[in-house]
Amino acid sequence: MKPFDCIIVDDDEMDRLVVLSYAKRFSILNIVGVFDSAEKALSFIDKNLVEVAFLDIEMPGASGLELRRRAIDIPACVFISSHSESAAATFELQTLDFIVKPFKFPRFEQMMNRLEEFMEVRTKASLFEATIGGDTVYVKTGHDQMKVKLHEILYLEALKNYTILVTENKRHCVLSNLGELLQEERFQSFIRIHRSYAVQKQYIQKIGSQEIVLNNGKCISVGRSYKNNLNPLL
Repeated sequence: MKPFDCIIVDDDEMDRLVVLSYAKRFSILNIVGVFDSAEKALSFIDKNLVEVAFLDIEMPGASGLELRRRAIDIPACVFISSHSESAAATFELQTLDFIVKPFKFPRFEQMMNRLEEFMEVRTKASLFEATIGGDTVYVKTGHDQMKVKLHEILYLEALKNYTILVTENKRHCVLSNLGELLQEERFQSFIRIHRSYAVQKQYIQKIGSQEIVLNNGKCISVGRSYKNNLNPLL
């Protein structure tokens, strides 16, 4: 399995170093950023693909919970905090695991086993079958093909060489990068608003300075270099 790009966010230097030292022991993790505040992490996330996040909760400025709310599309999030009373709140934010400080390597290793299983299932659940016709994309799931209507796709999410097709009820992983899909004539109803996202124009309900809101209430960040793409819709 390819390494997953991950970030570590904690305002305590010693805690950051502990997580960093443990994370470096796993070849499946590619550490792309270590930050002491949620604000610095969000600035990085806006411009870069992040697949795994290790987050503290209590930090000056925005908390780890707020960071997760604003970066909910990061596939795997693990909270590492001394505030065990916050665990319940984190699992409302699609949290993979909650580790209570202080902790030893065996606990981190246990979490990594869960992370690896989760990411493997997510990545290999379905692969793109290069068969596109009319308003339909065929997605290969195991030995079967699933028909996905293009007009049912709310947005596209980049995942390196893969793209996630997100509908109201499901997420389909296809073996084609976001840029390639957007060059297809059938995907011209999508508009790229971020390095990692493209959305169906007709599903945009509200356009803000830093994010758009879809009809289903989903908020997606707008990258600085993609803001002009929205001008024709304003």
